[in-house]
Amino acid sequence: MKISYNWLKDFIQTDKTPAELSAILTDIGLEVEALEVVQPIPGGLEGLVIGEVKTCEQHPNADRLRVTTVDIKGEVPLHIVCGAPNVAVSQRVVVATVGTTVYPTAGEPFKINKSKIRGEISEGMICAEDEIGLGSSHEGIMVLPNDAPIGVPASVYFAVQDDYVFEIGLTPNRADAASHLGVARDIAAFLREGYHLPDVSAFAEDHSAEALPVVVEDSGVCPRYSTVSISGVQVGESPQWLKDRLQAIGVRPINNVVDATNYVLHELGQPLHAFDAGKLSGNKVIVRRAKAGESFVTLDGITRTLHAEDLMICDADKPLCIAGVFGGIHSGVTESTTQVFLESAYFDAVSVRKTSKRHGLKTDASFRFERGTDPDITVFALKRAALLITEIAGGRISTPISDIYPTPIPPFAVDVRYAQVQRLIGKAIPETTIKAIIEALGITVRNEAAGVLTVEVPPYKVDVTREVDIIEEVLRIYGYNNIEIKRQIKASLNTSLKPDKEVVQNQIADLLIGNGYREILANSLTKMDYMDDPATAVRLLNPLSTDLDCMRQNLLFSALEAIAYNEKRKLSDLKLFEFGHSYHTAGDGYAETPRLALAITGKLLPEQWNQVAKPVSFYHIKASVDGILKRLNISGLQVVDAPGAHYQYGLAYERGGKVIVSFGAVSQTDLRKADVGGEVFYAEFDWGQVLKAIRKNKITYREVSKFPAVRRDLSLLVDEDVTFGALKNIAEKTERKLLKSMNVFDVYKGDKLPAGKKSYALHFILQDEEKTLNDKQIDAIVKKLIYNFEKETGAEVRK
Repeated sequence: MKISYNWLKDFIQTDKTPAELSAILTDIGLEVEALEVVQPIPGGLEGLVIGEVKTCEQHPNADRLRVTTVDIKGEVPLHIVCGAPNVAVSQRVVVATVGTTVYPTAGEPFKINKSKIRGEISEGMICAEDEIGLGSSHEGIMVLPNDAPIGVPASVYFAVQDDYVFEIGLTPNRADAASHLGVARDIAAFLREGYHLPDVSAFAEDHSAEALPVVVEDSGVCPRYSTVSISGVQVGESPQWLKDRLQAIGVRPINNVVDATNYVLHELGQPLHAFDAGKLSGNKVIVRRAKAGESFVTLDGITRTLHAEDLMICDADKPLCIAGVFGGIHSGVTESTTQVFLESAYFDAVSVRKTSKRHGLKTDASFRFERGTDPDITVFALKRAALLITEIAGGRISTPISDIYPTPIPPFAVDVRYAQVQRLIGKAIPETTIKAIIEALGITVRNEAAGVLTVEVPPYKVDVTREVDIIEEVLRIYGYNNIEIKRQIKASLNTSLKPDKEVVQNQIADLLIGNGYREILANSLTKMDYMDDPATAVRLLNPLSTDLDCMRQNLLFSALEAIAYNEKRKLSDLKLFEFGHSYHTAGDGYAETPRLALAITGKLLPEQWNQVAKPVSFYHIKASVDGILKRLNISGLQVVDAPGAHYQYGLAYERGGKVIVSFGAVSQTDLRKADVGGEVFYAEFDWGQVLKAIRKNKITYREVSKFPAVRRDLSLLVDEDVTFGALKNIAEKTERKLLKSMNVFDVYKGDKLPAGKKSYALHFILQDEEKTLNDKQIDAIVKKLIYNFEKETGAEVRK
């Protein structure tokens, strides 16, 4: 919100500089985000002076140029070459001296230099009005009246006054400060000085015509509706002072009638709307709800479909304006308007906010109405605008004011305890100071007894309805910086459990998103067909449907349903994850277990000209699982076959007999249940077990080995009941020092193998921290591994 310093001084007389007022406003809760100088004329006419033409002769080398001497009360007259046809002796003119930068109405600024023009010295420029931003005429130089004082700066002669504009970050609760009047009230309260409103005493009703009949059908959303008519107006350009005021705060001038309503809006905070009375049908104005589906063309030329809850200003035949939001294109003021119907109303904030959001319309009027305006200022604002229109557009106030206000809005009655003020603020403020601040804020004190003030808060302070709100107002004006910070600070120790589960969850979510996964959030309600164990299912007593009749026991089917939804929309390459819970009955109670689910399907990477689009596989889901475990520094896990019937094949990692994570290819039965067409690889973590596993993790540093690691691979044919975990245990017992890691990179079961057999492809990483391993040592370790595998599991090495 922009506030003009010069405009503020119309309300409050103060010698405070703009910088001082900026500090005051920030201290009292109206934070000034920027303070900038605004010049009504670019450059402020700096360097321009009033001069008198003493001589004017034909240029000896140019027919269209004149050589002049101009007196500007300097030591000697200036020699200036001028090309204007109307330059003459004894004229009072505006002179741009050497070194001055002039800002033309059109074009870029340029600097005046001493120069020679066709052999004659020129020490400045005699200016036309468009050359210095004072107008658009370029027919000749600007000739001033004969009494224009010579040597006076042009900025003084033309009374050019710089303005300062405050950019205020207005918070939503400060609707009362959304105007120059509102800001002036706060400054006056802080300075304990009075402020004055614009003078409307000259307002006089001309009863030559009757007020236009107004019908308010719903006073709940339009509690007050005030109007007046003005006849004989002449719509045109606004005077310069008015355009300067509006442009300073970023408002574009339109015409004198519309500018007058915008001026009052920013001055008093009361939106108004001017209708062309000649375009109103049926000699009647109706404030009513819109008809559902009714069309309306707004001022921006867009046809909008109205909602049944939209409040409209209408005549007898058609809508004219969306109340409190935007006007209509067919009733606005134009150059041909001669009669104006002027509206000043108080609308329900919630109704305006809903309409504004429904139609995506944000205007200066809706900004104020949806936060709450002053119901008591509508008539005053109407008088102010009517007087302003008759002053700058002519005409006369042709009807008495019509003011429909069936149920006046009362002030808020609140009791304020001195002791409570001091307790919440934390400082013993004198009672006289508290009372003085309350009264300076425009809050009326009705009674004072036993340390309690009974006050009435005016309705324009829409956010001040409780004792604590008034205490906040007192503190704001008293000054936050006047409350001393105590030297002793009391605080309680944070005893939250480690690790912080929210931090860990966010770390893993960031890791997955960085690897191309997308997070899903699924419903915890599902259907019985998806249950792992119907006997422990948590059933709903009164389900909405059979598809949502129990709580899920796993996150698998939530992921499969999301995949099916996307597949039907031609999005088959997916990497999804979800943090959620599974639910089971446990004795007489219930068990809720945190889970992390991953699911991948389709192609690993999109098809491109330089790469083949490969489908995802078991190893991709395994890489994601291993990446999470590595990120969380979880090691020493036992590898077993994935439990349960949800996997065609897969693995699980255990610790202490409890499964940390299981992963693999989803079974065809489950894919058919969820109507998924492609192959899906899935992993599900017991997140509670994960958090337990990292509870005692410590970060340690170990120097990178100087000696290289060696990899050896073995392909073993083993019985189907032999697990990778068993093979890993044998390997670790065989070589405890040099075996750094062991993993499986292929599992095969098929027709090419003997019945009851499977193939494991294993890799081993060997490394000595003290020296480089040689082939003899490596071969000895591998032979020992093979011997123990054969001895303990009956394994055969595949050649």
